[in-house]
Amino acid sequence: MSFAASIRTVLRRYAEFEGRSGRAEFWWWALFNVLVLAAIDVATGGGVDNPTEGLGRALAGVWSIAVLLPNLGVTVRRLRDAGYRWTHVFWLLVPVAGVVVLATFLARPTKDAAPDPVSSPAPA
Repeated sequence: MSFAASIRTVLRRYAEFEGRSGRAEFWWWALFNVLVLAAIDVATGGGVDNPTEGLGRALAGVWSIAVLLPNLGVTVRRLRDAGYRWTHVFWLLVPVAGVVVLATFLARPTKDAAPDPVSSPAPA
C-alpha cells in the first residue's frame, strides 16, 4: 500500500473499528501524522522563543483532536490484524513503557485469522 493510498483508506474508514489494517497502512498513517505535526512546528517557528509559539501549540492540539478517531480506528484494526485484542490500546496510559509495548505489538506481522467455527465444516 502506498503512502497516499493508506491516508485515503484511514480517512475513509475513520470510524470503523471492525476489520483489519496492515502494517503499511498503519505506519504510513503514523508517518503522515508526524509530518503534519512537524510542518505545524516549522510553520509557527517552533523551538524558537517567539510570539507564535502559542499558535503552534493550538494548531497541533486541533490537529490531534481532529485525527483522534482515525488514529484509534487504525490502531484497533492494526492490533486485530496482528492477533491482539483492542484493549491493548490502554498501554498508552502507561508513561513511556506503554508506548514501547504498544509499538512492539503494532509492528508484529499479520496473523492469519482463525477459521470461524460456525461457518467451517465439521471434520469428518
